[in-house]
Amino acid sequence: MRTFDWRDTARIAILLVVAATILFPLAATFLGGFKTSGELRLAPFSLPEVWRFEFYGDVLGNPNFWSYMWNSLFIALLTVFITLMTGAMAAYVFSHIKFFGSDYIMSYLLLGMMFPLAAAVVPLFIKIRDLGLLDTPWGVILPQAAFGLGFSVLLFKTFFDQLPRELFEAARIDGISYIGFFFRFTLPLSTPILGTVAVFVFVTSWNNYLLPLIVLNDSASFPWTLGMMQYRGEFIVEWNKILAFVTLTLVPALIFFLAAQRYIVAGLTGGAVKG
Repeated sequence: MRTFDWRDTARIAILLVVAATILFPLAATFLGGFKTSGELRLAPFSLPEVWRFEFYGDVLGNPNFWSYMWNSLFIALLTVFITLMTGAMAAYVFSHIKFFGSDYIMSYLLLGMMFPLAAAVVPLFIKIRDLGLLDTPWGVILPQAAFGLGFSVLLFKTFFDQLPRELFEAARIDGISYIGFFFRFTLPLSTPILGTVAVFVFVTSWNNYLLPLIVLNDSASFPWTLGMMQYRGEFIVEWNKILAFVTLTLVPALIFFLAAQRYIVAGLTGGAVKG
């Protein structure tokens, strides 16, 4: 039987420090929604002296909050769907079909991972304006899907390369086309990597602030990241309501993550053993 030694102690200590680093700000945010502005200034990290539920109630009772949540959910889900379909199809082609220039095209897609969204704000804004997508959800959805394409293709291709080639060859002998094999075999076998990519894309879209800021001007189209600013006035900032607002907006992302967490590790390690 394996004994408990100093390495296990060090490992547990490091994990506890990492967990505390993540959980402490989340706990402070959650508790801040129950405090008055005075308590937040004097004791931002302590328990509330009186648990004031009215700040959470004001946020939940505000119809704009649900509008912002729906806008964020609509944008995130469509971004996930487009990224999954285009990324999986592109990776399927790169994995199963060899053609002239395929390696260069693949490298070109991966090159996009080197440049953050902020580096392309000006040309991206001009292109969105020229396409007439300003003040529309598609002006946010399509660029998000495009910027997530390189990462998704990389993960998909690594996973597809591990699928048995014999299955593909047998399907071809039975007369199944490339497209038929993709929808009937490849996608059903790729549930882990689909869940992994979906989580990354959803969380990235859900927390995106910069792109909606430059694309959307109508408050009715705002996602939650912009809608949060309604509690920031010219002379006063309602930090307790902002913290309550942020806490409530974490719930959908957390639910989505918990629903797909069993696929994440399997998806990330699906192609890790290929040398």
